[in-house]
Amino acid sequence: MTTLNITDYAQALGSKAKAASALMAKAPAATKNKALRTLANLLRANVPSLQIDNAKDIDRAVAAGLAEPLVDRLKLSPQVIETIAQGCEQLAAMADVIGEIIGMKQQPSGIRVGQMRVPIGVFGMIFESRPNVTIEAASLSIKSGNACILRGGSEAIESNKALALLVQQALFESGLPMDAVQLVQITDREVVGQLITMPQYVDVIIPRGGKGLIERISRDAKVPVIKHLDGNCHVYVDDPCDMEMAVRIADNAKTSKYSPCNATEGLLVARAVAAEFLPQIGAIFAKKGVEMRCDAEALTILQTSLTVGQSPVLTETAEVLKLQAATEQDWYEEYLAPIISIKVVDGVDAAIAHINHYSSHHTDAIITRDHMHAQQFLREVDSASVMVNTSTRFADGFEFGLGAEIGISTDKFHARGPVGIEGLTSLKYVVLGQGEVRR
Repeated sequence: MTTLNITDYAQALGSKAKAASALMAKAPAATKNKALRTLANLLRANVPSLQIDNAKDIDRAVAAGLAEPLVDRLKLSPQVIETIAQGCEQLAAMADVIGEIIGMKQQPSGIRVGQMRVPIGVFGMIFESRPNVTIEAASLSIKSGNACILRGGSEAIESNKALALLVQQALFESGLPMDAVQLVQITDREVVGQLITMPQYVDVIIPRGGKGLIERISRDAKVPVIKHLDGNCHVYVDDPCDMEMAVRIADNAKTSKYSPCNATEGLLVARAVAAEFLPQIGAIFAKKGVEMRCDAEALTILQTSLTVGQSPVLTETAEVLKLQAATEQDWYEEYLAPIISIKVVDGVDAAIAHINHYSSHHTDAIITRDHMHAQQFLREVDSASVMVNTSTRFADGFEFGLGAEIGISTDKFHARGPVGIEGLTSLKYVVLGQGEVRR
């Protein structure tokens, strides 16, 4: 397409979305829920055909030399499809917050003042890799009474097109406007430039992808942006702690999956438990091929314990031991790979200070038996999700019971953390009177 044609195309998307948003805002809850349940059924009924389209994207990505974590994000396995179908059903079962009035209070003048929850209107979703985001965004848009324009990455174009067709079929069968969810059908990046500069049509932009994409959109957008740049998450192992629990959680938080933004990238360990904890988790990481980048104290403990003959896990696998000194930059890194930074700290105060300085304010967890330490960590760690005695991998809209998520926000206004239905709504004041006039 020429630049002029792309402008016309983007304007048409925006115009259709704006018209559809007015219809979605007044759609009954039962109709929206019907669309979500229909979509769940369509997803389950079309697993084989979805995987055929998904295979085209995966084959093209592998041929292009896309990094393994990014290829992993592309996959629409039966399990992934079932999870997003369940997300649609979970959303359908949730109460409809649209039209809810909160905080109604009588004023001295006689009027009553409260706030009503209403849809934002039209949001633009710009994302990379994961095609399941198409369904998560669409389902949340339907439930929250919004319209959306989705622009996925070119690496998942066939998968996204197939999923978007199912969404529009579900909308049509439920009596809702098909233009309520539109997928950008072309891969030209200029479309993104158009979408983020159309405040007359688009009320908010939500980028979900690499740091470069999010930085570009945040810089150039003329509409509000809900975003997070990095997922540099931490697990802090406190003194005292349940050692078996600490090892299990630290392992899960790092190795259950390397590519998500909620995977732990930094491991902090209280000095009093480091000599007992680090050899245990180090042996697990070494067996799984995880590279450990350590401060001097952690490096000494791990070098001493993870040697042939001393570790029951390694025995003859010294060659897989990936152990090195950390640099200052390592404390800031989101690896999205089998790499983790490890540091020994004095205690909870030092752990909190490290996290607030180096983290991306996404998700951080403490493993502890001390209730006061847990409460201090919850209060003082400045992150969107803060956890006690569980894995950072739970920082997810589905796991939080939101049905799905549109993304994670590390901003401090409107929406923070996993963004679900309420994050896609706004509040307007409503005033009820009985003839009062201002004097």
